[in-house]
Amino acid sequence: MSDYRLGIDLGGTKIEIAALDPEGKILLRHREANPGTYEELLVKMTEMVNQARAKTSPVATVGIGIPGAIDARTRCVKNANATWLNGKPFGDDLERALGCAVRVENDANCFALSEAIDGAAAGRKVVFGVILGSGVGGGIVVNNEPLTGLHHIAGEWGHIPLPWVRAEEFPMPKCFCGNEGCIERFLCGSALAELWKGPGERSTQGIEEAAANGDQAAVKALDLYIERLGRACALVVNMLDPDAIVLGGGVSNLHTIYKRVPEVMKRYTITPECHTELLKNKHGDSSGVRGAAWLWG
Repeated sequence: MSDYRLGIDLGGTKIEIAALDPEGKILLRHREANPGTYEELLVKMTEMVNQARAKTSPVATVGIGIPGAIDARTRCVKNANATWLNGKPFGDDLERALGCAVRVENDANCFALSEAIDGAAAGRKVVFGVILGSGVGGGIVVNNEPLTGLHHIAGEWGHIPLPWVRAEEFPMPKCFCGNEGCIERFLCGSALAELWKGPGERSTQGIEEAAANGDQAAVKALDLYIERLGRACALVVNMLDPDAIVLGGGVSNLHTIYKRVPEVMKRYTITPECHTELLKNKHGDSSGVRGAAWLWG
């Protein structure tokens, strides 16, 4: 197996590729627009891999993070928010196009793996990685290996109901998955934006500064969001008891959550003391491609 690893982060609007050397240093990084159709995607990714291999090693391994999962029974994509990927044998088709083995994993698992191997949670045995962005994802890593489960849905934290729900939180919001009250609907970036500025808002930029300057709507929005995030993290501790929870995505850039959320967690965890670390990611938007590359160990 090559000492060089290629990682690809497949997003809804972009495809990013990076190459890691044997020490885990990024040698190259390149981004292209996602063409938005399955056949064009296979062509584009094949081109990107071949170009990266020409600059590193012709046998560099290939790992891919996708916004969904590969069904172990059918070998097809499921649960992807890029719905045109669902039902497609993506991994098998790409292997045929490239003429080599590829490893495909959920993007949240790739994020968690990157942060567990040489990121914010390096050296911890059990790591739960969280993406708080346009959606909410979760991934579990144990001893530097992704824990995916029988149905390849382990860590799908965003589609568990918000715990310790309060009367005023009813009626529960509808989720794209078909259920109601999913954590994703309460903790995605747009949920915080709407708490602050009302329905239809999507940006949380400047919310901490606004709260510090006395904007009461910003203060109330952050208070409620932090309470809900603390409850959701406490649920992870009660079920998985990880050494660390690492946050990624746009909301992870809010400084206040790392001080205040652990205090909320202590009220809901079923242990006298909660020592689970709540950490900001180290690798930022590189975590996805780095984790995909590390799928080959």
